Amino acid sequence: MKQRDLKYSCLIAVLYFGMNVNAQVTPKKDSVTKEQKIEEVIVVGYGTQKKENVTGSIGVISSKDLADRPNSNALSSVQGKAAGVQIFNSGTPGGSPRVDIRGIGSMTGSTVYIVDGSITTDISYLNPQDIESMSILKDPSSLAIYGAQAGNGAVIIKTKTGKGKKPTFNVNSYLGIKTVTNIPKMVNGDQYIELYNEKLINDSKTPPLPTDFITKAQYPGNTDWYKEILRPSSISSNDFSASGSVGKLSYYGSVGYLQDEGNLDANKGINSGSNFKRFTTKANLSYKITDNITIGDNFTFSKILTNIASNPLLNAYIAPPVYGPINPSTGNYQYFTLANITNPRAQLDLFRSQNRQQRMLNNVWGEVKFLQDFTFRISLTNDNLNSSLYEYTPVMTYVPKPGNSTLVTRDSRNRDYVWDNTLNWKKKFGSHNLDVLAGFSRTQNYYSQAYWKASNVNYDGTNGSLQISNGNEIFGVDVYNPDYNVIPYLSRIQSFFGRVNYDYKGKYLINASIRRDGSSNFNVNRNEIFPSVSAGWVVSKENFMSNQNIFDLLKLRGSWGRTGNPNVQYGAYQLSATAIKEGAYYGSTGSPAQTISQFIDTTIGWEITTGKDFGVEMAFLKNKLKFEATYFDKDTKDVVYGIVQGTVSGASNYNNYITNAFSFRNKGLELSVNYDAKLSEKVRLGVYGNFTSLKNEITSVFGGSYQNAGASLFGNQIVRLEAGQAVGSYYGYQVAGVFQTDAEASASAQGTSGAKAGWFKFVDQDGNGIIDERDKTFLGSPVPKGTYGFGFNMNISNIDFGIDFQGVFGNKIYNYNREQRYGNESWDLDFYNNRWHGAGTSNAYPMVTNNQSVILPSSFYVEDGSYFRIRNIQIGYTFPKGFSKWPNFNKVRIYLSAQNPWTSFKYHGFSPEITSTDRVSMGVDNNIYPMSAIYTMGTSITF
Repeated sequence: MKQRDLKYSCLIAVLYFGMNVNAQVTPKKDSVTKEQKIEEVIVVGYGTQKKENVTGSIGVISSKDLADRPNSNALSSVQGKAAGVQIFNSGTPGGSPRVDIRGIGSMTGSTVYIVDGSITTDISYLNPQDIESMSILKDPSSLAIYGAQAGNGAVIIKTKTGKGKKPTFNVNSYLGIKTVTNIPKMVNGDQYIELYNEKLINDSKTPPLPTDFITKAQYPGNTDWYKEILRPSSISSNDFSASGSVGKLSYYGSVGYLQDEGNLDANKGINSGSNFKRFTTKANLSYKITDNITIGDNFTFSKILTNIASNPLLNAYIAPPVYGPINPSTGNYQYFTLANITNPRAQLDLFRSQNRQQRMLNNVWGEVKFLQDFTFRISLTNDNLNSSLYEYTPVMTYVPKPGNSTLVTRDSRNRDYVWDNTLNWKKKFGSHNLDVLAGFSRTQNYYSQAYWKASNVNYDGTNGSLQISNGNEIFGVDVYNPDYNVIPYLSRIQSFFGRVNYDYKGKYLINASIRRDGSSNFNVNRNEIFPSVSAGWVVSKENFMSNQNIFDLLKLRGSWGRTGNPNVQYGAYQLSATAIKEGAYYGSTGSPAQTISQFIDTTIGWEITTGKDFGVEMAFLKNKLKFEATYFDKDTKDVVYGIVQGTVSGASNYNNYITNAFSFRNKGLELSVNYDAKLSEKVRLGVYGNFTSLKNEITSVFGGSYQNAGASLFGNQIVRLEAGQAVGSYYGYQVAGVFQTDAEASASAQGTSGAKAGWFKFVDQDGNGIIDERDKTFLGSPVPKGTYGFGFNMNISNIDFGIDFQGVFGNKIYNYNREQRYGNESWDLDFYNNRWHGAGTSNAYPMVTNNQSVILPSSFYVEDGSYFRIRNIQIGYTFPKGFSKWPNFNKVRIYLSAQNPWTSFKYHGFSPEITSTDRVSMGVDNNIYPMSAIYTMGTSITF
């Protein structure tokens, strides 16, 4: 259990009177009775549906779950709130979390977000205060209506609209302080010298000379590199919105500004830090031309500035503490002679990178009702993103031989659109209810980039000096060039879809949908069909249940469906030619020549996910207590990724042949419970909890092959993708202890490799008396066996209190930071205290060594990734009406909150929450930006 002590001075810094708005009015005395009569309506694909009639599995997140949370991305606030949904938050300012819905369905695909009709994989532009609700589509029948877009899950986001006749104004603001918690403890200068000299003895074949050892007099430094580069920082947000209606026009408008300074302590050199700034403005308008014709526009504009520091956390972990940041004799940054490691202080200060984004989304729509039962809707969304990124590396002053400065710029453009057309027919025939939907959709995504590079660019402190034209050796490219990661693309999807919802007396429910998608991403088989069917039985509405007093709702449901993913690795089936330097000779005559050096699969096709689930929903105590349980099982086939094709002679990609190679299976159980009740006139209580179990498995690999992937040390990659294992499983040697004597080591299977006392004792898996590659085995998986979240909130008169808990268990983390040893890197204090340094001193930690026969991928670096966290604590006070002379104040609330204030875990690192968009390396801790605790104060005002 780890927790950094908080200083009162840090907390005082955030105690200011800010503003945050929640436009809810105090409920009337009879509100409880009315609440129970209101039918809950949720957003589904291309429409809405009563929750009681939904036959799929959909998680609903309301605006109150997102309000008052110090997160730039709304998805971060969802963590622990919904069963079957795992959120991996990023500590990087402005970083987007990774979302996995019911396990891992693809190596390359992403969860999609449908924001007011616009389909995107990134909602970092969206202000959480503008969101009214989220519908997380989890089961195949809910997802199949989106077909090719939904192979990795989908989240429908509905933003706020104008309500009521009178204008309502909302103001939101908070200020907070961020502190990095659970900072690993490293050895000090004296301990480093002790370990260095001990390693010298351990690794020398002959006794070292006295002059070989290092002393305190030679290396007097004692730097804590984490303290040198980390700092507390501030985060703030200010938002204003207005909503209402004027005649036939309904409106909602907002502006917002968020700033996150980040915890990297830069600005001592030329770096502008790791801060994140975002300005947003939004306008949702709808105008009722007649009773049957309505038009509208949903407009969003955002400007984002991200200063991207070169992350020095890994170098801070391995940098010798015997050096200082600055060389006292020269005044320049200190360079290290004991190890080839960049000075973390210099790395943070002297690299400068910045990304500026402007994004504009505009959704224009119209809706016509005719013949009483028909509704036609047309919607066109344009999504334009301009991004300008530069990376500047100055002349290095902390190396013996400084090089030239370099400037790299990348100007990117995204031009996307979504055109949807739907026709909806709703009809009631006595006790029969029919809802039929037919539609056509077309989506286009276009991306281009211009890459430029120049050397000897002089930076004078302004962005204006960072121009490619100010340097020399200028190079530029804006066409397909993988060497510089310049990969423009144009992709289109054209779709026809339909859906039928039927219910009889609200008791027997049937849903069926089908979608046909055509994608331009493939050379062959561009079209695919995605059907689904689901059914439900509301048992509590049967006559034989009329006299029971237990169930307010008892519903059984099940579904089956099929979705796809066309977003395979771009260029995976593109042939590329390599020039032959010597050319080709016919006799004595030479001619320029090229050759195909890679083995390419030009028939790469769709990734297809087929799934089913079965669930039960129950409500008790006049709908105050609700329970839901769901079993899910989904298979993903033809997943595109690389495999080993060792029999392909002469191909440069024999170990990374990209094709439809893998099949996955994810299955598990979801449980959720909610209790919400008004206990008295002044007391209201809400309790929630959810649990998800998950088993992920690679079920087959093309040709019975495999793929070694992930980080590599001395040519040993630490992840293997193979049938029978979970995605991202670690692969290496199983440690059975530590040799205590040289005689024990010599008599072992490692004796021929020169093993001695203090080395790891690896398990001889095949029993042949030799330790080699054949003795490697699987060491654990980064995929959790279970995730959970629970919490409660209470209102007592004008005081409200809430607390959320969240955690995972059954997953493993690979501590790659600890394994990276090439020379005289530093050590953490845990290793110092537990290392082997003589017979009987340790049977778990090895001796201090750089011997490559010891520093191999092994179970020593695989650690428990389970954790339990207080995700959020908040306490607020709502002022009684009439406290102010301003009579228009409907609600004024102040609050204090703490996000991630405490986490319990066993892992030897900043945090067991490892965020990586690469699902192959999702559990590998390799220079990961740490999570922070955030303490905020704000106010809520509605008028």
